[in-house]
Amino acid sequence: LQYGLYSSFMGCFVYFFLGTAKDVTLGPTAIMSLLVSSYAFHEPVYAVLLAFLSGCIQLAMGLLHLGFLLDFISCPVIKGFTSAASITISFNQIKNILGLQGIPRQFFLQVYETLRRIGETRAGDAVLGLACLAALAALRAMKSHLPRAASGDPLAVRTSYLIVWISATARNALVVLFAGLVAYSFQVMGSQPLTLTGSIPRGLPAFRPPPFSMAAPNGTVPFQSMVEDMGVGLAVVPLMGLLETIAIAKAFASQNGYRIDPNQELLALGVANILGSFVSSYPITGSFGRTAVNAQSGVCTPAGGLVTGTVVLLSLAYLTSLFSYIPKAALAAVIISAVVPMFDVGIFRTLWRVKRLDLVPLCVTFLLCFWEVQYGIVAGVLVSGILLLYSIARPPIKVLEGDVLLVQPGSSLHFPAIECLRDTVCSRALTASPPRSVIVDCCHISSIDYTVVVGLAELLQELHRHGLSLAFCGLKDPVLQVLLSADLEGFQHFPSREEAERCGGAELWGSRTDPFPSTTESS
Repeated sequence: LQYGLYSSFMGCFVYFFLGTAKDVTLGPTAIMSLLVSSYAFHEPVYAVLLAFLSGCIQLAMGLLHLGFLLDFISCPVIKGFTSAASITISFNQIKNILGLQGIPRQFFLQVYETLRRIGETRAGDAVLGLACLAALAALRAMKSHLPRAASGDPLAVRTSYLIVWISATARNALVVLFAGLVAYSFQVMGSQPLTLTGSIPRGLPAFRPPPFSMAAPNGTVPFQSMVEDMGVGLAVVPLMGLLETIAIAKAFASQNGYRIDPNQELLALGVANILGSFVSSYPITGSFGRTAVNAQSGVCTPAGGLVTGTVVLLSLAYLTSLFSYIPKAALAAVIISAVVPMFDVGIFRTLWRVKRLDLVPLCVTFLLCFWEVQYGIVAGVLVSGILLLYSIARPPIKVLEGDVLLVQPGSSLHFPAIECLRDTVCSRALTASPPRSVIVDCCHISSIDYTVVVGLAELLQELHRHGLSLAFCGLKDPVLQVLLSADLEGFQHFPSREEAERCGGAELWGSRTDPFPSTTESS
């Protein structure tokens, strides 16, 4: 248990200096704990070393400015993740509200076991948990409807406003404190109907370098062997850590109207894991539940992490005996109250109106997150990437028919799109009666690659074999320089579409063998 606390404070302090999202809290999470346990073989030495190596990888990614890769996490993926996480985290706390023990972590098994064993509900936990939920909801509603006191109001009115505002803002702390007092009262009377957090090992961790070897019964396991044992975990753990952190940061940033810097987030996460390994921390990441509690508590800057980290250190050093009286039902109520508002019902209706195709990554992420959150995020990113690649491979192409065929691609041309352009031009130009020469309007094309140049050369040759010509207009300077450098046979272009149409008058296009001027460049 103490390793969870050792992992809970360093990220808070580091994020205060390096983080860019006011709400995010770095610390141990259920997802990261399960990943670490599978790659660290339940050995603390492996877990601490994995934190150090993961931090080095994340720090290197931040220094190399690879944060742009995380821009591929689209808004539908973020919304699907946060909506599913709000449901799974809320239901994960139902067992604490009901006082049930031994409920599995996997969501579907969790639902089944909770419903099957609902008859085992502890009355004390249920009553306290529901009372805390009601109190938190009432205090939140009170704060949102509280009229602001004017400077000219009587002192009693301004004092009352301040008391109510502080109570509503600090509602999480007040509810936990009240529940702790109730639990302590029962303890003094000799009966305890509530499930408590329990005793926590006391004492601060020693500050020392992470272990680069491990003592074993038959000798010492060297660093190289430990790295080989962790294997693919050295890629999975840092990747899932940064994905979870960025997804949470983006979700709360978009909800609260501010921006984050992905590279800075990578630096913060990397430094937090490296320094955390010096205090026996295992890999940490952004925590959805704690971040939601942070946001609902009204935190305004990353300095909230200083308070969080300080309280954890104080609890380790001095307050473990007091914290043991906190009922699990009260903590569960705080978490449920914080994450439920993150479920966005309206996003489904909005995407149906705006762009229905975006519902695909949203639904994939949302549904798979009920299986495993990390699978949901990765699958959503992959689906978004496929849709993005499809739009690049099949750009919109506008075709206008007249004496010549005017073809206008709607975006830049990259290698997956050249076959689509060739098929469109050939199918329209050669099947027309009579077959027509082609002008490609390149006003929307800002870049091309070598595969596109090869495809255009083949298109020029194919049209030439049928006695037709191909010309370009509206070429931007970078694209024009590439095409001129390629020295394409029969290449000709015009500065504008109007000039191309003017030069392609009826008398010029009347000749099937030379429908374009013989010059290769017109100015």
